Amino acid sequence: MRLDKFLKVSRIIKRRSVANEVCDMARVFVNNNPSKPAKQLKEGDIIAIEYKTRTLKARVLKIPAGNVSINEASSLYEIIEE
Repeated sequence: MRLDKFLKVSRIIKRRSVANEVCDMARVFVNNNPSKPAKQLKEGDIIAIEYKTRTLKARVLKIPAGNVSINEASSLYEIIEE
């Protein structure tokens, strides 16, 4: 699954267009490498998102086949550092 779509489906970032913009600004890293929105994720990857005052790190636990419910969204990743 693409990075931007995963960020939206998992509700880490609310909209896919915002996820694209954040990736284009080089604020999203996958396994410590700057990533483009089309980066293909796999289970076990670590995503880091740099905000102005903090960095969010999350490990991908599951890659969904499509959209998931709000209740299931938080089971797709594990917060490592906030």
